[in-house]
Amino acid sequence: MADQPQAQEFDVLVLGGGSAGYAAALRAVQHGFSVGLIERSKLGGTCLHTGCIPTKAYLHAAELADEARSSEKVGVKTTFEGVDMAKVREYKDGIVAGKHKGLTGLLKMRKITVIEGDGKLVSEDGIEVDGTTYTGKHIVLATGSTSKTMGLPLSDRIITSTEALQLDHTPKSAIVLGGGVIGCEFASAWTSYGTEVTIIEGLPSLVPNEDPVIVKNLERSFKKRGIRSSTGTFFKDVEETSDGVKVTLEDGKEFEAEICLIAVGRGPVTEGLGFEDQGIEVDRGFVMTDERLHTGVGSIYAVGDIVPGLQLAHRGYEHGIFVAEEIAGNSPMIVEDINIPKVTYCDPEIISIGYTQPKAEEEFGKDEVEVTEYNLAGNGKSSILGTGGIIKMIAVKGGPIVGVHGIGSRISEQIGEAQLIVNWEAYPQDVATLVHAHPTQNEAMGEAAMALFGHPLHG
Repeated sequence: MADQPQAQEFDVLVLGGGSAGYAAALRAVQHGFSVGLIERSKLGGTCLHTGCIPTKAYLHAAELADEARSSEKVGVKTTFEGVDMAKVREYKDGIVAGKHKGLTGLLKMRKITVIEGDGKLVSEDGIEVDGTTYTGKHIVLATGSTSKTMGLPLSDRIITSTEALQLDHTPKSAIVLGGGVIGCEFASAWTSYGTEVTIIEGLPSLVPNEDPVIVKNLERSFKKRGIRSSTGTFFKDVEETSDGVKVTLEDGKEFEAEICLIAVGRGPVTEGLGFEDQGIEVDRGFVMTDERLHTGVGSIYAVGDIVPGLQLAHRGYEHGIFVAEEIAGNSPMIVEDINIPKVTYCDPEIISIGYTQPKAEEEFGKDEVEVTEYNLAGNGKSSILGTGGIIKMIAVKGGPIVGVHGIGSRISEQIGEAQLIVNWEAYPQDVATLVHAHPTQNEAMGEAAMALFGHPLHG
């Protein structure tokens, strides 16, 4: 990071250099503001160092392992000799280091003053960093999140995703506490590496926030891959044994494995940072804001994972950009969480934006909702890739498409059009008349829209 600066007064002072914080800083500089960015660790935050980027590097390695095992099905003879986790980690670290270097250089080029150290809000316009107080006409709180541990003590055998990304070996078996995004992604990758995985999810299903048909598809696919799961009963205790860990559920059932991954979500990092001392409302660690992300105190805003709602890097980017535009007086459009794209990068991948079918029926009325599902079995490129799955579209009767959901290998690449459809409030006939290139998985988006419009081609 840069040396401590001489200037101590800024137009915009940002606390936190993760996705939301550095996005706010970059956009504020583009509007001609002087910007100070305070970061206690590494620029890029969780997403770059212990979240999005490294986990996707692991999942790419997992995909290659699976392809090596199955290549003879398409006439390519390969020999799969196993996964060298030390090399996988080295590959992951190289990707992260390159992106970190690029981000550091970008902030320097944009003349953003990076202040290294622990920051604490000490007034409506001041943040203290290691004994020095920096002031800002506007302050943006972007301190991010950390893995929840449910009070469980961490060790070599009881770990969070942060520690899991540092393993230099492939565990023989693993219990994953939590069947949400993080849990399913690690379960998927470890299974591809050769680990025997059991997911424990207290709610009735895996990925419980997804549309019911997506849930059914994922659970069926995971079962086929040999991933075991227990849903509907919460865990009671996790303890180390002589050769691993034992998880006991509230109904008395016990599961044993070499390691246990705690993947029960992430909590906001706000404790001890002085927010409440300055009159900012904090609820269970989350900073309460109005719809324009203002805290109600001075000119202090909050962005990213510390604001209740989806904890996604691209939501953080959007928050950061939004606040910078708000400070500049441009009255940016609010993007609600319902219209933020979501992707789970397990195998098969999941995409989602807008309303699920139950939520749409609740919002608009069951008789006012139209739904179609296009099976990827009818899609040429999906057959080539060897994947099943579906694209599901949900529309208001006589109105726009309000939800798009999908599951299948590599289906994440279709979230781009899906979010355009929902956010631009496209009608089924609007999408049905667009030309989708053949043979691509993208055709499935067009096929689903044609079916919803009442004129299916291959359905």
